[in-house]
Amino acid sequence: MRLGLLGGTFDPVHYGHLILAENAREQCRLAAVWFLPAATAPHKKDRPLTSAEKRIEMLRLAIAGNEAFSICTQEIERGGISYSVETLSFLNAQDPSRELFFLMGTDMLLDLPNWREAERVCQLAVPVVACRGADADLDFSCLEHLVSPERLAYIRRHQVEMPRIGISSAEIRRRVALGQTIRYLVPPAVEMYILSHGLYAAPR
Repeated sequence: MRLGLLGGTFDPVHYGHLILAENAREQCRLAAVWFLPAATAPHKKDRPLTSAEKRIEMLRLAIAGNEAFSICTQEIERGGISYSVETLSFLNAQDPSRELFFLMGTDMLLDLPNWREAERVCQLAVPVVACRGADADLDFSCLEHLVSPERLAYIRRHQVEMPRIGISSAEIRRRVALGQTIRYLVPPAVEMYILSHGLYAAPR
């Protein structure tokens, strides 16, 4: 089974996440894509996150109707800082017959050598990098000291093309705090959930 994994805080999930996951599913011929909400992301320790319960519920609303998409709450259940190598090790031990594909953007590719046990990460899963427009000619040289030439060639073959989507969770939170619309940035059910639960609103 070829299983795609998309990690993040998803605070909130938005169309950029969903488009990346669907393009990767199609182009890499993935049987499924699992969304992995983090308990605490290593690079976002300074910002308080929306509760795991609410982030998971927004994910459920966002992926409803797509049978290939699921949510894996392993990082939430484990708690603490969510390191990819720990998650991938757990999923690999759970079912070694699965081939894991770790979905990421170009910014994450450049930072990948700095991750905890980056070499092990690249052994456990194929980094699938989403290229947007001008990024189509990616430089994978940052991985040359982490993987064999054969593994690097395999990683290159699983590069994914997707439209350039200028949406970020930070921008959505900012817009909500300012009372601006987030319609067409997130699925309608997610928009309604954010507004009805008062998420990201500026303090009164």
